[in-house]
Amino acid sequence: MKIIGLLDHGEIVKKGDSIAQLDPADINKYILESESNLETQLAALEKLYVEQDNKKQERESRIKNETATFDLKKIELEASRFESERLRQIKQLEYEQAVINLEKEKRIYELNKTINSSELIIQEIRVEQIKKEIENAKKLIPLLTLRAPVSGVFQIATNSQNSNRNIYKIGDNIYAGNSLAIVPELEFMKVNTQVNETDFLKISLNQKVAVRLDAMPKIVFNGEVIYIGKLCRLKDQKSRQKVFDVEVKILKSDERLKPGMTVSCEFL
Repeated sequence: MKIIGLLDHGEIVKKGDSIAQLDPADINKYILESESNLETQLAALEKLYVEQDNKKQERESRIKNETATFDLKKIELEASRFESERLRQIKQLEYEQAVINLEKEKRIYELNKTINSSELIIQEIRVEQIKKEIENAKKLIPLLTLRAPVSGVFQIATNSQNSNRNIYKIGDNIYAGNSLAIVPELEFMKVNTQVNETDFLKISLNQKVAVRLDAMPKIVFNGEVIYIGKLCRLKDQKSRQKVFDVEVKILKSDERLKPGMTVSCEFL
């Protein structure tokens, strides 16, 4: 989907703030097409009601006619008791034919009731399905306004589809599964640091740490150790120095602490 609104990179946001807007044009187009289709299907349903009602009346009329013919042939058969054998046989055959015709019309009537009921159910389901699709599509519109899940700093992700790998901007397309932005939660900040393997046994969980920003070395932020790595590793590819990873939690949030800043840690 196309991005038509985007907050500036690095903006401080509160939970629930609008941070991005995706283009609803495709969804609106789908809704209009579905509403047009719904009108067509509703008209077809109404037409089906009328046609089935007309057919029902026609079949009931034919049953009445066949019933009248049956009653007449029955009376004629009873009246032919004193007629010749040949005439009685003719009246008997006419009576049996009337019975067959009446039963035939009754079977057709019941069969048509079943068929009509199935056709109505199918058409009504089709209409309800379109209504549900329109309802679901309309529910998507508010979701195209992306909101910050937590308070923090709005950081736009890199557009992997861009050859220059720049961050996303208004007018770019974003695809399912791609990350548009992240919002680090500044209330809970931690330091990712390392200690030399020779100092590994000198630190412990919950140990107090004095954290200083390289940008403001005179200000001390209180922290404590919350994680000590279990495996030793090389500090970097060019160094033979081995270190353990350590995480230090900052005990009190401070707006001067930003993700990505460098610090120095003094383990007390």
